[in-house]
Amino acid sequence: MSNIKSKKILILDFGSQYTQLIARRVREAGVYSEVHTFDKKINEIIEYNPSGIILSGGPESVIGIEAPSVSTGLFDLGIPILGICYGMQIMAEQLGGSVETSAIQEFGYAIIQSHNHSVLLDGLANQRDRQDSRRLEVWMSHGDRVASVPPNFELMASSESCPIAGMFNQKRTFMAFSFIRR
Repeated sequence: MSNIKSKKILILDFGSQYTQLIARRVREAGVYSEVHTFDKKINEIIEYNPSGIILSGGPESVIGIEAPSVSTGLFDLGIPILGICYGMQIMAEQLGGSVETSAIQEFGYAIIQSHNHSVLLDGLANQRDRQDSRRLEVWMSHGDRVASVPPNFELMASSESCPIAGMFNQKRTFMAFSFIRR
């Protein structure tokens, strides 16, 4: 019998209403996961020894003076990291990209277009356009947006009002997006 905790995902919670749903979906995929607060110390994360980390969304603005953050050492652990919404913005901001207040805030239904064939979005298209671009119906909820991706990241997805709705660094196994599947 295999040990369910041999591979585990650490979810760092920034206050998203979806954090528990994320944890449940990870568990439904047969992977052990635990939710901890975003301010978990780097030595505690190393001791926990996760196979991957998910940075949840949250209601705060990364641009804010006292914005919740993670230790930059988190990005040097050599393990896969997935940033969702606020988690994407933290990743962009701390790794050399930039975040700005969006002129058009999105709260609800949106269509994203995938770019650069990221593993995360492969096979998820709801429709294709004439240029064979993949489109996906999603929910978005944000007032800020990533304005520039960090060095060595590629564009994963965009929407009409959010040019960088997803990004990834294949070499470091970092992926992030500002939407959830509808």
